[in-house]
Amino acid sequence: MSGVIAPAQRRALLAHIDGWIALGFGSGLSPWAPGTAGSLAALLPWLALRLLPWPVYLAVLLLAFVLGVWACGRAARRVGLHDPGAFVWDEFVGQWLALLPMLAGPWWGMALGFVLFRLFDVWKPWPVRWADRSLDDGLGVMADDVLAGLIAAGVLALVLHVTG
Repeated sequence: MSGVIAPAQRRALLAHIDGWIALGFGSGLSPWAPGTAGSLAALLPWLALRLLPWPVYLAVLLLAFVLGVWACGRAARRVGLHDPGAFVWDEFVGQWLALLPMLAGPWWGMALGFVLFRLFDVWKPWPVRWADRSLDDGLGVMADDVLAGLIAAGVLALVLHVTG
């Protein structure tokens, strides 16, 4: 992640749909912890997404990922930054991946999935750190959070299995 969004860049992003998507519909403009704000904002649409049959849920995740690669890549080029903290669409997709085991889990699993995703997104264990440092453009913005979401989903699924 690099770069701060200046006021002129913010206006340029908000003038285009790709900027709105990259900014998580504005949640990434939070002055406090934009990644956490984006992850929290992702919980609202997830409440509806979780009602979908799991194959449709996976299709939505795939489409959201492709949309994010396009939107974040285009928006990053527009403002000349690699992966500004205000770009949180990757948090949306990563959070939705992390909550995949919650399609049939108890209420507390949503909170645990949120915490696990934030932990792996901030800590960036391998391969999350590798993706963050090695990939460019929209794929680089999206890939580390997708990997963090997959790791969080694995841990959440294990906890749900152990706790029955």
